[in-house]
Amino acid sequence: MRRKIPSNSALMAFEVSARHGSFARAADELALTEGAISRQIGRLEAFLGITLFERVGNRVRLLPNGERYAVQVRESLDRLERDSQYLMGQPSDGASLDIATIPTFAVRWLIPRLARFQEKHPNITVHLAERMEPFVLAGSGFDAAIHFEHPAWSGMRTHRLLHETLVPVCHPALLGEEGAKSLDELPRLHRRQNPDAWQRYAQETGIALTNPAIGARYDLHSMLIEAALARLGVALVPRLYIEAELADGRLVAPWPDGVSISKTFCLILPEPIQLSDGPIQVFANWLLKETR
Repeated sequence: MRRKIPSNSALMAFEVSARHGSFARAADELALTEGAISRQIGRLEAFLGITLFERVGNRVRLLPNGERYAVQVRESLDRLERDSQYLMGQPSDGASLDIATIPTFAVRWLIPRLARFQEKHPNITVHLAERMEPFVLAGSGFDAAIHFEHPAWSGMRTHRLLHETLVPVCHPALLGEEGAKSLDELPRLHRRQNPDAWQRYAQETGIALTNPAIGARYDLHSMLIEAALARLGVALVPRLYIEAELADGRLVAPWPDGVSISKTFCLILPEPIQLSDGPIQVFANWLLKETR
């Protein structure tokens, strides 16, 4: 059955006219005449069976139905443009993957290792997008997700990758001469989504903290790491994110790890990993080997 969709030229003329509130300015942007814009709008209104604009002298004003439709058309055109540019950027002889992941994991662990994947599989392009919360993978446009274990992934194929163990770290200068300062003497930094982490850490390790809740709060572990590097305090962050900083001495971790304050990263797939050379299978197998 033929779709009841207006022509692209009419939709573009409408979107630009709605944005400017003027057929003349829309004509300038689209390199058309004002009469051509007016005819396109007239055809669109006839197709829809409603009036979109109120004509007021030399200007036009959207009616309520037109305002709602303008928002919807703009979103659809923006999405179509993004999807078209995405395809235009794909190599003709290659494949691409869209992976949703937690931003700090992507920046601190995955991206530094992607060069090894590209060396082995130069024909596969990996696109990364940020997703802080679990979501329904089917129909999302993503081939896979890298996220924490969560009941929301029930029914999907999950493969455990890494265990996130939190460890207190700070700039070495914060400890004073010969590391004399205790943890309770230093300012503590918090992740907003995990407000009781320091209290749980104190209970687990037996390290006395006068008021575990005091201190600045940040949304992301990457912010906490930068704050620790800036000597703002002690951050409780995943050890796997700070391997480089610990190795070169920019951060120190003289306190024990918080073993029970941890989560597990997983690879989530809509289907099981099969013995094939499809791009998602290739990426999944590479990722599992990297985490081992």
